[in-house]
Amino acid sequence: MTALESRLMQRLKVLPPERVAEVVDFVEFLASRVQRDAAAQRLTDSMARLDALGLPPISDEEIDEEIQAARNERHAAQQANGSS
Repeated sequence: MTALESRLMQRLKVLPPERVAEVVDFVEFLASRVQRDAAAQRLTDSMARLDALGLPPISDEEIDEEIQAARNERHAAQQANGSS
């Protein structure tokens, strides 16, 4: 255990349970922020890689066609499996 971890443990031991619960909530909040920031960075990196490809944007009609094709495939698979 590091000195910082030991110091934190000593401080936590003297807190009442409701304060320890607040500390836990705060630590979980900080952890979620780290995860959110990492996800945002991955998204930003992905968008940059997509932009670097130089592909033309797809139209609303192309998006609708892709959605309909995926729905048709899913429906056909459900029919083949005997479910509806």
